[in-house]
Amino acid sequence: MTVQITTRNTVLQGDCIATMQQLEKGSVDFILTDPPYIVGYKGRDGRSVANDDNDRWLKPAFNQMHRVLKPGGFCVSFYGWNRVDLFMEAWKSAGFRVVGHIVFRKQYASSARFLRYEHEMAYLLAKGDVTPPACPIPDVIDFHYTGNRLHPTQKPVKALSALILCFTAPGDLVLDPFCGSGSTLVAADAHGRAWLGIELDRGHFETATRRLASFRKPLDQALSQQTPPAPGGQNTLRH
Repeated sequence: MTVQITTRNTVLQGDCIATMQQLEKGSVDFILTDPPYIVGYKGRDGRSVANDDNDRWLKPAFNQMHRVLKPGGFCVSFYGWNRVDLFMEAWKSAGFRVVGHIVFRKQYASSARFLRYEHEMAYLLAKGDVTPPACPIPDVIDFHYTGNRLHPTQKPVKALSALILCFTAPGDLVLDPFCGSGSTLVAADAHGRAWLGIELDRGHFETATRRLASFRKPLDQALSQQTPPAPGGQNTLRH
């Protein structure tokens, strides 16, 4: 039994597995997420990522993502290259089909040991029979440095925007169960998609909430000035 919660254009704070269990089956059009890589990440500034030291959440989280995604929908998930066996098992056991691989090309090395690590990666996953996008994008996308100012593994909005524009239509609902500072949500909102973010860490939840509120305020003001009044004197806006 699902519990009625606000599921559009909001950030929810809490465990994503428990939160997704409250969502209706097949209620999400597209999932774009950057989960912990299970590598015990610690940045140069000492920041870490919650639950990056264990894989207990991995299968339950993707089971729920598969359940809430609409049949024929896509999911794009970043992953840790040296934990690909764990991620692949979780994706396939949840019911996803692997239909593509995406490389995000950096202009810098995030670290260097055996190699200079100058890219990020994600897999394109499908639920059931899917229709290919009308205009497929390249599987190599430029990845500009964010400075990780808002989150220790902050992703650039521009790179995420390319995925949202390819795999969704205006008005679709985009879910990010590990939303961090809200980059996926900003990209979705910028292109007229509805969005739902879930974040466990209280600090990152507050960052994402402030960021989305700041981003949407000028957009709402611009829309209110451009949209003609509806009957009765009220503006009818679709966010």
